[in-house]
Amino acid sequence: MTNSADKDFLTIVSGLPRSGTSMMMRMLETGGLPVMIDQIRTADDDNPNGYYEFEAVKQTKEDPSWLDDSAGKVVKMVYRLLYDLPEDRTYYVLFMGRELDEVLASQRVMLERNGTGSDGISDEQMRMMFQMEIDKFFKWIADRPCFKLIRVDYNALMHDPAAELAKVDEFLGGGLDVEAMAATVDKSLYRNRKQGVAS
Repeated sequence: MTNSADKDFLTIVSGLPRSGTSMMMRMLETGGLPVMIDQIRTADDDNPNGYYEFEAVKQTKEDPSWLDDSAGKVVKMVYRLLYDLPEDRTYYVLFMGRELDEVLASQRVMLERNGTGSDGISDEQMRMMFQMEIDKFFKWIADRPCFKLIRVDYNALMHDPAAELAKVDEFLGGGLDVEAMAATVDKSLYRNRKQGVAS
């Protein structure tokens, strides 16, 4: 198990919504990292293991005080919020990548379950928007030395978790319980695959 006191940086799990960020948070918690969560958003059918959210991150631009005790911990942030982080410390970012068709399918199911629509935006329009935003984000973060980033492949993680998590462990300096992390993968929750909806 990792000793979080040895890590003088904040670990951030980021990516598009529905790209496996909550799953990665659960894995890192199981692997030995303390998580920053507040339990305001509770588990539901879309995320039965919980959302692992921390509301304070949404106000970072106005109030970054939550960062004062963040070293050695892990927090989940949608990629757009990383623009608001002060550049006076080090962040290690795990960016979850997932097939965009699966992201869109998962979001559509979630919106339908919540009784909300997509405001008439087609999947193709949404796909183009996401791709443009991601490209812009990677260009921005590459020019900022306070950020260290690794891309984590959600699809590879579902098929061979141990191999993908070994890369995560190495990136974060080692010490994670990779075997325990891999054991948390619940393939029954991999429901919106590229080739359709799994049972």
